[in-house]
Amino acid sequence: MEIGIDSFASAMYGSNSLSNVDAMEQLLDRISIADEAGLDVFGIGEHHKREFLDSAPEVILAAAAARTKRIILGSAVKVLSTDDPVRVYQSFATLDLISKGRAELVVGRGSAIEAYPLFGYNLKDYDALFKEKLELLLEIRDNEFITWKGKFRPALENLPVYPRAMQKKLPIWLGVGGTPESFVRAGSLGLPLMVAIIGGETERFRPLVDLYREAGRKAGYSPEQLKVGLHSPGYVAETSEQAIADYYPGYAELWTKLGRERGWPPVTRTQFNSLVAPKGVLVVGGPEEVAEKLLRHSKALGGIDRFTFQMDNAGLSHEQLLHSIELIGSKVIPLIKQSV
Repeated sequence: MEIGIDSFASAMYGSNSLSNVDAMEQLLDRISIADEAGLDVFGIGEHHKREFLDSAPEVILAAAAARTKRIILGSAVKVLSTDDPVRVYQSFATLDLISKGRAELVVGRGSAIEAYPLFGYNLKDYDALFKEKLELLLEIRDNEFITWKGKFRPALENLPVYPRAMQKKLPIWLGVGGTPESFVRAGSLGLPLMVAIIGGETERFRPLVDLYREAGRKAGYSPEQLKVGLHSPGYVAETSEQAIADYYPGYAELWTKLGRERGWPPVTRTQFNSLVAPKGVLVVGGPEEVAEKLLRHSKALGGIDRFTFQMDNAGLSHEQLLHSIELIGSKVIPLIKQSV
């Protein structure tokens, strides 16, 4: 199981905010430390809001590529529906060259919708946009010269797309939430699956993961080709008690704020306790508890190939995040390797 971090490049730590310059510098420091600590992957999301600095994730990843040596650098997720697949491929192929073959893409439709009006797209086309642009991105990934015609972008007639990635087949994962059609789509295309689970119990997604694997099997892909990744909020401290004490205040503040925007009830401690329970989605605890939970989640979903922590969404300081990354590298990853 690969272990990594996903970040939305937040400049907000609890009630305090950093300057954008300082927040970006600290983020790049965390990616460097993750590389040194032995983590496998670091992903940058995409948002177009004041609180986040990840509107151009490939630029952040390119800066990180110059500071790191081995860690995979990817999107988490790239909102493909509101972008041009030609430019997306070119950007990540360039990142692949800078990083010497360490670039990956996780693409999705985006759970936050601010990119649609910003770039002039209609939410009524939410699924059609993604379907068409994913088709074109995969065509570009697999072929140097492209002949293609669609509804939302001008046609291409035997045109080349450069530069080409260092990797012969640039990895493209499909980021999904809870829509069955998205799981089937990923399986039918033989794409690795990244499941974002942010609430409830992780095991409830097993039927959807089974749909993915069955769709892939029917399409002729081997089990080894059908990778499953899991993205969830999490945090590691020296002990579970310390992790919860660090994590809960900022988590409750952020998710209560989001709830006011999206119609969710305020976060309660009882609700939080259920989420950090053994089957709950929050991977928050000491190294031993976190390793056990990741192995439990993997078993519940029929095996997972990658897990990424979303950590910078709970008011944690840069120092707390750095220490958590170091604990993941020095304790959590070895514990998991010993158990598989």
